[in-house]
Amino acid sequence: MQLSKLHHCVYALNYHLVLVTKYRRKCLTAPMLTEFEVQAKERCAAWGGRLIEANGEPDHVHLLIELPPTAALAEFVNALKTGTSRRLRTMFAQELAGVYSKPVLWSRSYCVLSCGGAPLEIIKQYIQQQDRPDD
Repeated sequence: MQLSKLHHCVYALNYHLVLVTKYRRKCLTAPMLTEFEVQAKERCAAWGGRLIEANGEPDHVHLLIELPPTAALAEFVNALKTGTSRRLRTMFAQELAGVYSKPVLWSRSYCVLSCGGAPLEIIKQYIQQQDRPDD
């Protein structure tokens, strides 16, 4: 496990993020996915994190990201979706014009899973096995 550092903090906060297109329409092309990855990398860096991996299919994208504990995850996802939607709709206006009549790309919902480190049961056992001070 790779640990990152802030001034008074050591952390390893990795997330698996899945974004789906509005109405699950199959509108993402290979060039769009390539550009999305570039934009996601920029957005992660701007928030003090990093994009570890990204890939997708015509109706959704998967990202493996690391963010610092100072980043509010919901705010990051909102910024990522808003920025990439606007920029991709501008860059690929022709391709998306026939799919959406309104200025949308991503569904309002998303899936985020924490990942990395030991399984929860192992951590739970570790905490339970700590030596308590005598009362």
